[in-house]
Amino acid sequence: MAETKFTKEMLLGLYRTMVRIRDFEETAADCFMKGMLAGNIHLSIGQEAVASGACTAMEKGDYMTTTHRGHGHCIAKGGDMNKMFAELMGKKTGYCKGKGGSMHIADVAGLGHLGANGIVGGGIPIATGSALASKIWKDNHVTVCFFGDGASNQGVFHESLNMAAAWKLPVVYVIESNRYAVSTEIHRVTNTKYLSVRAKAYDIPGETFDGNDPTIVYEAVKKALDYARSGKGPYLLEFETYRHQGHYCGDPATYRPASYMEEAHKKDCIVNMRARLLKDGTATEEEIKAIEDAAKAEVEAALKFAEDSDWPDPSEATTEMYSSDNERSVAR
Repeated sequence: MAETKFTKEMLLGLYRTMVRIRDFEETAADCFMKGMLAGNIHLSIGQEAVASGACTAMEKGDYMTTTHRGHGHCIAKGGDMNKMFAELMGKKTGYCKGKGGSMHIADVAGLGHLGANGIVGGGIPIATGSALASKIWKDNHVTVCFFGDGASNQGVFHESLNMAAAWKLPVVYVIESNRYAVSTEIHRVTNTKYLSVRAKAYDIPGETFDGNDPTIVYEAVKKALDYARSGKGPYLLEFETYRHQGHYCGDPATYRPASYMEEAHKKDCIVNMRARLLKDGTATEEEIKAIEDAAKAEVEAALKFAEDSDWPDPSEATTEMYSSDNERSVAR
């Protein structure tokens, strides 16, 4: 066995998480195309290594914010696929009782998941506020903030990094750089090769890594988490990866050159990790197949759970939507 840096259990765990994410996303895409889901969904197919490696590095009490493309992070953090599919379908057994949908899954108490967000960059100030709370409460937790390359051009990105740096907040900012903000190639609207160099403006660490290898992601995030947890302040990480679909499910992505997907398939994190596990003797074909079969069975069961779940009663449409029921925050 060539691998000595990581245990067999960890390597198989990383692969298992990536496979579970992809199976979930591909099934969600199929449901959407069949008209089973309302609204729209944004899939993370191709980006599984970032979620898997990053969330494996996190401690149980650490917090997380994610994006409109957030299913993978939720699964990697330990999310319940039953509740996730139910939420996508608007059922009352979902994480937000069917009121949030694909872009607003959250589980603060159970997972430390502060929510996906339909606003580009919307999770960045939330994560910064979470880190401020951890510093005030001295709870020794770090908040990991996932967002895309396009969100790094939002003003709130710079405001948040400035504040986190000035106050040395325990937060790790993770850019999932798939090179496209909807249909805009990121280097058409930025003047640096790597987005991580923006950390220099705030005198905090910033590094760029291959986001297609979960072990590389794990090591980078673990280092950043240790740094932030020690009281030294925030860390900015950029992981270069690929999204196999367009911006949203059904987007033909004709704005991307053919070479983009050629590269994406060559660097497919799941295909390459599978080959690596077999080549170095970490796992047998039978062991890997068992992981893949288990993932498919889990997703199928979750889909059935969601389909069999009840719809919420219309009378509950405005319940639990406001933090208080004063006269300024009630349905009129």
